[in-house]
Amino acid sequence: MKARVLSGVQPTGHLHLGNYLGALKNWAEIQSQYESVFCIVDLHAITVYQSPQELTEKIRETAAVFIAAGIDPKQSSIVVQSSIPGHAELAWMLTCVTPLGWLQRMTQFKAKSEKQDTIGDGLLQYPVLMAADILLYRAKIVPVGEDQSQHLELTRDLAQRFNALYGETFVMPETRLPAVGARIMGLDDPSIKMSKSVTSANHAIALLDKPEVIRKKIARATTDSQPAVDPQKMGPGIANLLTIAHACDPNVTAESVAGLRYGDFKKCVAEAVISRLEPIQARYREITAEQGYLDEVLQEGKQRVMPIAEDTVRTVKCAMGLYVER
Repeated sequence: MKARVLSGVQPTGHLHLGNYLGALKNWAEIQSQYESVFCIVDLHAITVYQSPQELTEKIRETAAVFIAAGIDPKQSSIVVQSSIPGHAELAWMLTCVTPLGWLQRMTQFKAKSEKQDTIGDGLLQYPVLMAADILLYRAKIVPVGEDQSQHLELTRDLAQRFNALYGETFVMPETRLPAVGARIMGLDDPSIKMSKSVTSANHAIALLDKPEVIRKKIARATTDSQPAVDPQKMGPGIANLLTIAHACDPNVTAESVAGLRYGDFKKCVAEAVISRLEPIQARYREITAEQGYLDEVLQEGKQRVMPIAEDTVRTVKCAMGLYVER
């Protein structure tokens, strides 16, 4: 029996090259090895205000990008988090056994709360909802980045605490992570990871960017004071561009671009990215043009995982002594 793998993406902003090379590409490669569930985590998205119309559109866009990037709906379950009531239901039951101090020391909560004038309770409870996502499907493997490792540890802590209070209920998810893809940094600031939350126009390459936009963004990418590519003296900006180019086209290596002036090097990087994204964008256009296809995929994913979610919720309710229909 295959182990179950679970991961997800918020339907906010634009999915970018970092999301693809660091996550989606990897998910597509490992999906046949596991019972795979890939979730569009819209409940996580509303921990900060989202335009309702835009959120609705982004949920569908994210689902289409998943498929275009190689997630096979016949092999993997693509689900929208809010369509499965068990996510919110289990999150509340876990919230009731979560010590406040555990949440207040989470580094992401501290970092995000410092940027906001008003902090919603949802931001504090975000890690509990993530724990519910994982425990709801009894996932053994959770391929997320290092920035989420503290949340995985909290999931294990909550599972252990619940088991101690109410008896053996949850199977412990593994903390090991499968090999993830390339770590892609911002084009405008190679010291920070490429992120959907950064609003700078030249920070990220969106997966649906047109070729002329990609060329312009890469042309403006941060470099260093060297006149040409020197494999022995690459600054972080050049190293990041080389990582991007090599991840998109393995034939682009430090040796193959050595000596190129930065203008020519950036053209090489841009063409590698454009060539890699072209089939994804073409598939995306096909998916969105096919009437009813996305709804069918999301409904199939929901029906496939719903029995697992309902069984977990029922088990947790019984353990806690809550009312369960007979």
